[in-house]
Amino acid sequence: MSAHAESHDHHDDHGHDDAPHSTMKGYMTGFFLAVVLTAIPFWLVMDKVIPDSRTLAVVLLIFGAIQIVVHMIYFLHMNTKSEGGWNMLALIFTLVLVVITLSGSIWVMYHLNTNMMPGMTHDMTQQVKNLP
Repeated sequence: MSAHAESHDHHDDHGHDDAPHSTMKGYMTGFFLAVVLTAIPFWLVMDKVIPDSRTLAVVLLIFGAIQIVVHMIYFLHMNTKSEGGWNMLALIFTLVLVVITLSGSIWVMYHLNTNMMPGMTHDMTQQVKNLP
């Protein structure tokens, strides 16, 4: 046997990952969950099941977050073992950045509104009263 043939006897894993490949049953389960997680919020909004808009918004956000997880698991095949765990690490890093960006933006906007506009409504009413 030549040296060239011996060097190719080992299994080459380049280009293959350990991500599970889904079956038709897996895709159908994901599709069913995605449809249900879309239909329920649609029903909640259209039939005005939850009259309080803040509570409804929180419920819709929860359904949206669950649907994101369903898509990542059933369609993107993400788990803790895919790509040696790097996919999950990248996802966690992205989520941390999004939380920092959103919370920082909300914090800055709240403080700008509080500190820059303290007497704005009073001044506007005085200006309207003084119009000729």
